Amino acid sequence: MSEIFDELRAALWSVWHRRWMAIATAWGVCVLGWLVVSMIPNSYESKARVYVDVQDVLSKQLGIAGDGKEEIMRVRQTLSSAKNLEKVITSTRLGEGITERGALDSMIGELEKKVTVTSEQDNLFEITAAIGRGDLSDAENAVLARDVVQKLLDILREEHVIGNRTGISTAIGDLDRQLDERKLELEQAEQRRLAFEAQYPDLVGGSDSLSTKVQQARTEVRNVDADLAAAESGLAAISSQMAATPRTIAGGPQATGPRAALQQAQTQLAELRSRGLTDSHPDVVSTTKQVAILARQAAAAGDDAGGTPNPAYASLIAIKSERQATVEALQARRAALQSNFAALMASQASEPAVAAEANRISRDYDVLRQNYEKLLQDREALRTRGKVEDKASQFRFDIIQQPGVPQKPAAPNRPLLLFGVLIVGIGAGVAAAYALAQLKSSFATPQKLERTFDLPVIGSISLTVSDAARAIERRRLMQFAGACAGLGMMFVILLAIEVVSIGSIA
Repeated sequence: MSEIFDELRAALWSVWHRRWMAIATAWGVCVLGWLVVSMIPNSYESKARVYVDVQDVLSKQLGIAGDGKEEIMRVRQTLSSAKNLEKVITSTRLGEGITERGALDSMIGELEKKVTVTSEQDNLFEITAAIGRGDLSDAENAVLARDVVQKLLDILREEHVIGNRTGISTAIGDLDRQLDERKLELEQAEQRRLAFEAQYPDLVGGSDSLSTKVQQARTEVRNVDADLAAAESGLAAISSQMAATPRTIAGGPQATGPRAALQQAQTQLAELRSRGLTDSHPDVVSTTKQVAILARQAAAAGDDAGGTPNPAYASLIAIKSERQATVEALQARRAALQSNFAALMASQASEPAVAAEANRISRDYDVLRQNYEKLLQDREALRTRGKVEDKASQFRFDIIQQPGVPQKPAAPNRPLLLFGVLIVGIGAGVAAAYALAQLKSSFATPQKLERTFDLPVIGSISLTVSDAARAIERRRLMQFAGACAGLGMMFVILLAIEVVSIGSIA
């Protein structure tokens, strides 16, 4: 710690021993720096605040209103574009003396750095222009900054309000031309498609459509097979039921034939016996013989011996006929589907190149049709939007803060620069004195001498100053203090001049 303290004390002594060098260097650096600061032209800044309104109730109801944030972002990006800045330059004093394109491009690049458009809120943004040209006076720079901002506002009004309808009309015209071209291409594609379909009707839609048709035919054949199996099963069931059902029913008021006579004779015999007559009674004997004869005749006649037609059997016949017709229809349908399926499989197997051509024709036609419909929708939307904007503009803006002529320069900050030059000058003087001390082979303390040569120092002799030397030293100190005070006074004077000039009207 003591070594560091000794080094610091030695450095301070070296600077103090060469203080005139330090003050001279400080004066030179400060005068030169203050001269450079005084030559920097003042830059004047003009601002304007604009409120953008993109909310249009009518456009929202029609479904053609755009995104407000995207519209504001587009305004910010296009407002400070090179095209708009070129208009600003040619219509203000910035364009005076510019005759070549290279000079104009250079001026546009400089103006891009001086013009900023920043958003304060979603619908509120600020336009700022800072102008500081050395060939113009402060008043001219201030007026020019105002003119630049005002011209940007005029461009905003022209391009986004007045020119909005013109842009829509131009866009509709471009869409009409594109629609005519797409319509011609679509008609040609449709003619090629119709000619191909007439030549290859099975390949309408390409191989994808053919595969779909094959799959559909296969599915239909399976469905018809299932329906046919169910219908045949139902027909077999009704046939079995008919075999077990008699065609006629014995008896009844309308019954005729041997079996009906037998039944009447049996009924008559039962009635005689119920009256208490015995088997030897003549009536009973006669009726018994009649029953026996009729029984032999009914047995010989079989099922056709007479009787009432069975209504259940008639109903079964109708059901069987209906199911028989269903089976025959399904068999015919199955034969037709199998024939169609075989033809599709043959087309798929024998015409791969034709199927690929069908794919291409179908794909080209679909793409052209979709593009045409999309362009048609865009054109109609633009037409509707143009009609709406004839009555209520979708885009408008209000100037919240008009651009004015600035009364004070925005840059540079001269007081800060003057103070910075003073600090740099003092630092340069101290550095110059310390560097000069390092170049000379002298030692400020005995300890430094001992560390340098690694030899013991026996002692040191103090400097003896006479009264005359002390008087001279005091006079020199007063002169040095005067030089330092003069440097400080110069800084104060320059600072006062700058404060007075800033307070004056540009």
